[in-house]
Amino acid sequence: MTEEQLFSFHAHSDLESEKITAPRYSYWQSVFRVFFRKKINIVILSVLAVLVLFAYIYPALTDYDKYGELLNPEVKHLSPSAAIEYYGFHLKYILGTGAAGQSTFDAIWNGSRISISLAFICGAINMTVGVLVGAVWGFSKKVDAFMMEVYNILGNIPYVLLISVLLMLFTPSFWTMVFALTVTGWLYIAYAIRIQVVIIRDREYNLASKCLGTSTPKIAIKNILPFMTSVIVTLLATEIPSYISYEVFLAYIGRGIPEMTLGRLIFEAESSMVTPGWQFEFWSPVAISVIITVVLYVVGLNLGDASDPRTHM
Repeated sequence: MTEEQLFSFHAHSDLESEKITAPRYSYWQSVFRVFFRKKINIVILSVLAVLVLFAYIYPALTDYDKYGELLNPEVKHLSPSAAIEYYGFHLKYILGTGAAGQSTFDAIWNGSRISISLAFICGAINMTVGVLVGAVWGFSKKVDAFMMEVYNILGNIPYVLLISVLLMLFTPSFWTMVFALTVTGWLYIAYAIRIQVVIIRDREYNLASKCLGTSTPKIAIKNILPFMTSVIVTLLATEIPSYISYEVFLAYIGRGIPEMTLGRLIFEAESSMVTPGWQFEFWSPVAISVIITVVLYVVGLNLGDASDPRTHM
């Protein structure tokens, strides 16, 4: 064979030589791939979807009236079997009836809608303010000195006590509870973000960006916050269920809001806990509140683990 047949000329391209052959990487695609790799996450997410659907869609499809059967003494405090025997089999009577003859099943999902809405609104406010303030707090030494004094003062006030005082000072309502849970709730999130920012801000790639003239806000947004995605998701996983727990606890001790939340249902059914045949009125909202908080926590925690790029290998 001739030399021309053995060898061929290959043209050089500066543009092609700069290309790196590697598989395409999508961060969020990898997050969801890792998350759904565990079958238990699919089950838990399905349970969460059912809970949210019942909390928001079911009350819209039913005409719930707590005092609709108030004048009928025969339907008060009915057990599930007695309610089904009296009304016939219907979904709304599978948990019996309450002190006013109302459906316990309907009352639970109307209360769940308010409690879940409260938790998500407070979570959105506290996480947004906490992440932004925490990022600035970790970068600026002047802000750090001021915010540490604020944290040392407010952070030592018992959170439940502060919420209770605010609810006593103002007219109890849904938005009063939101205000009470968010007026200082963001501070603890900001402090956790501040610690992470202090750890990351002086790493080599951030120092190199600063030497090249990159502004501090751009370094925070482009270099630091994406690195803390898993931390933020994990914080959110603990925050949202905690607001439901706070609401239930405050209502149980008589410091809740007048709306018929899960906590208010548990508070009003407290005497039913020890009355034979009435236990479903108390334990049903307790069970639903526990299931909602545990499912929200587990989903958020597993999503936080999946958000860590080190799990994408």
